[in-house]
Amino acid sequence: VQLQASGGGLVKAGGSLRLSCGASRRTSSNNAIGWFRQAPGKEREFVAAVSWNGGTTYYTDSVKGRFTISRNYGAHVVNLQMNNVKPEDTAVYFCAVGRRAIPGLEASDYAYWGQGTLVTVSS
Repeated sequence: VQLQASGGGLVKAGGSLRLSCGASRRTSSNNAIGWFRQAPGKEREFVAAVSWNGGTTYYTDSVKGRFTISRNYGAHVVNLQMNNVKPEDTAVYFCAVGRRAIPGLEASDYAYWGQGTLVTVSS
């Protein structure tokens, strides 16, 4: 199982950043992919997820209208476009492969996790 998250970095509030998650075909083709984040001193929380074919997406309320999750099915890459970022978006972001084709909102709905990528938003 291989997941590779990338794209994190330092960005000013109001700016944009795009995270990418590359997953091996064997582990991701028929499964949902999700993004979670964990800020210092806080629990890991759900951010966004996309179904196996890209047809269904879910977002946590705090990122709706600012973040967009998309799936390049052929390339086995899931992107998280983050626009109008806020300091409260600062966290380590993780991508994960779901246990089913339709996304879940809980960490327990995901079987495989990649290493995180750090996003820091300055005010």
